[in-house]
Amino acid sequence: MTRSIRPRTLVAALALAIPTVLLGAPAAHAGPIDQTSGFYVNPQSSPAAWVAANPGDGRAGAIRSQIAQRPMASWFGNWSGDISQAVGRYVGAADAVDKLPILVAYNIPGRDACGGHSGGGAGSVGGYDSWISSFASAIGNRPAVVVLEPDSLGDFGCMSQSQINDRLGMLSRAVAQFRSKAPNTWAYLDAGNPGWVDANTMAQRLNSAGVANARGFALNVSNYFPTSDNANYGNRVAAALRNYGYSKPFVIDTSRNGNGSNGEWCNPAGRRIGTPTQLGGGAEMLLWLKTPGESDGNCGVGGGSSAGQFLPEVAYKLIYGY
Repeated sequence: MTRSIRPRTLVAALALAIPTVLLGAPAAHAGPIDQTSGFYVNPQSSPAAWVAANPGDGRAGAIRSQIAQRPMASWFGNWSGDISQAVGRYVGAADAVDKLPILVAYNIPGRDACGGHSGGGAGSVGGYDSWISSFASAIGNRPAVVVLEPDSLGDFGCMSQSQINDRLGMLSRAVAQFRSKAPNTWAYLDAGNPGWVDANTMAQRLNSAGVANARGFALNVSNYFPTSDNANYGNRVAAALRNYGYSKPFVIDTSRNGNGSNGEWCNPAGRRIGTPTQLGGGAEMLLWLKTPGESDGNCGVGGGSSAGQFLPEVAYKLIYGY
């Protein structure tokens, strides 16, 4: 579609909101993202679908206004069917209303190998390479934000060196696919959270995974650490990347960190939604990457559920922090 250039664009706002020291992205990724009018709200997200199906439920109003009507990411994996069609539909819907979509790619072989609650992923290295190539091609020249493979660099403890090498290679090739096939996408490699590995180790892993060709890295995906803790950690990782000759900006998942972390990661009680998706805020962007109310797995207050299942009572409690 033909777009009109707006005087206050996303990129212009970023330039005002983010310290210059954090900006190290490839110039090729500064394309027509600045022509969108804001972040995309998916009318078919799981909380929106629940609200539509349960309009008489006493929790529906709060879930609608506080969660379903907020911009958040849509996740794509081996449940998505034809990935070209799934991504193309989602990005196309955002493009049609001149909004910036946020996507999470979650299909790497051995996904969540050490955590176990979200296991799965593509069946082979070649299968993943093909899948992520189709993902990037489906976005094409349209603007998007993509976070690549949560959990993938946070824990190598249950993996062999051969598996680690395969993973780093897949991530590096994935970043290259977005750089070449989706030039107006800002791609961020997942970099865990402040409670996982030290900043120098994470910088080394990011460098080996090709972050030099990405926009930057993502923190706190599906976790609960306070924004300030993530910002401090992200700045340390960015500083450590200078040992490799460059630095990168980062984004933070604030979807469920309003009450911080109690040390648990799998459906802990007493958490709260955090700052809604926005530019700046101590990072390049604060993003709702995990959908509030979607389960982390059969654990905690989500006992009996499966990872990704929407739980309205959990969503409702996240709004009020209990």
